[in-house]
Amino acid sequence: MSWTSIAAIYLLFWVITAFVVMPFGVRTAEELGIEKVRGQADSAPANFKPLRVVLITTALSAVVFGLFYANYVNGWIGPSDVNIFGKPPGAE
Repeated sequence: MSWTSIAAIYLLFWVITAFVVMPFGVRTAEELGIEKVRGQADSAPANFKPLRVVLITTALSAVVFGLFYANYVNGWIGPSDVNIFGKPPGAE
């Protein structure tokens, strides 16, 4: 696998992981007892910490990508292992 493929796949894992990590630990102004800014949505986060999200996302996506790459090198799970529809009609 070339380094550009590695970078592209890692970036995909990073973005997906970021969307999974973002909602954890975020509270609204009402939940924290803080007064809202005029025009602020009720659901707007009051304690969003982007650096925390970036650090957790980077670590978690590195682990997930490591497992993906290990599977790519060792071939533990292949396309035939995830065939959820069974054999196609007429196949022997």
